Amino acid sequence: MATGRTFLLNDGNVIPALGLGTWQSPDKEVYEAVLTALKTGYSHIDAAFCYGNEVPVGKAVKDSGVPRENIFLTSKLWSTGHTRVTEDLEVSLKNLGVEYLDLYLMHWPVTLNPNGNHPLFPTTSTGARDLLPDEEWNYINTWASMQELLKTGKVKSIGVSNFSTYHFEQLLKAPTTIIVPAVNQVEMHPYNPQEKLVTYCKEKGIHLTAYSPLGSTAAPLQQEAIVKMIAEKVGRSPAQVLISWAIWRGTSVIPKSVTPGRVASNFEDFIMSDADGQLINEISKTTRKRIVMPNWGVKIFYDDDNEGDMR
Repeated sequence: MATGRTFLLNDGNVIPALGLGTWQSPDKEVYEAVLTALKTGYSHIDAAFCYGNEVPVGKAVKDSGVPRENIFLTSKLWSTGHTRVTEDLEVSLKNLGVEYLDLYLMHWPVTLNPNGNHPLFPTTSTGARDLLPDEEWNYINTWASMQELLKTGKVKSIGVSNFSTYHFEQLLKAPTTIIVPAVNQVEMHPYNPQEKLVTYCKEKGIHLTAYSPLGSTAAPLQQEAIVKMIAEKVGRSPAQVLISWAIWRGTSVIPKSVTPGRVASNFEDFIMSDADGQLINEISKTTRKRIVMPNWGVKIFYDDDNEGDMR
């Protein structure tokens, strides 16, 4: 990373501000991307069991020659594993070929039937997601189990992903919650800045990591006039502007790419001026859009009610 910035988590651990995302990256491509990233100088790699590519990610970590202690490695507990947290952590550790994770996240605040008709996305006879009833098991129970992982030494920090302020309010008031999540990884970019969540997490000491920071084909952030204007002014690419804006906001950021040149280019963040940061903030006043909106059958994005209708 050009600036080498980091953020201090509420448990005393440190997370690099810029990392590589690996969602939707096929095995061969993700192996090359992670290898390129680590050789370029990245030290933050974001993985997940559900992505189905932990094995090649782990192989690239090993083959890179970078000492394990110099890599901040994240993975995530999938929703069919909420009732077997310890066992599913062991699966991810084996897949990745490592003895510990720097960060382990609850991927979604949704508990799917672990004995359903599909290992990742079980459905009912009607085709709806096969969810466990709240009274049987919910994300508060899952968090209670995740807290125990810290005693094993196999996880340094624990956190969540795709949590809204509503989920945090329920979690933090639960009598079983002893540890405040260190991280909340959510979709954030100028079309979906999540101001309410940013303010809330700052107040609670919960660090935010932004995924999908560059938008998508359906959310062409890199073509926004303000982004292009700033990029031209500072001699940077639109992607570098968006990545630097995310860090300017106080969030870590995990852009995904499997193209070696883009992996390297995305690592060139810069210190954004407050004036330019505020200009990019203006984008959401005219366009608000989510990229990731899976149909879980239950409400997830509570904070969107106060940020325009993106559902």
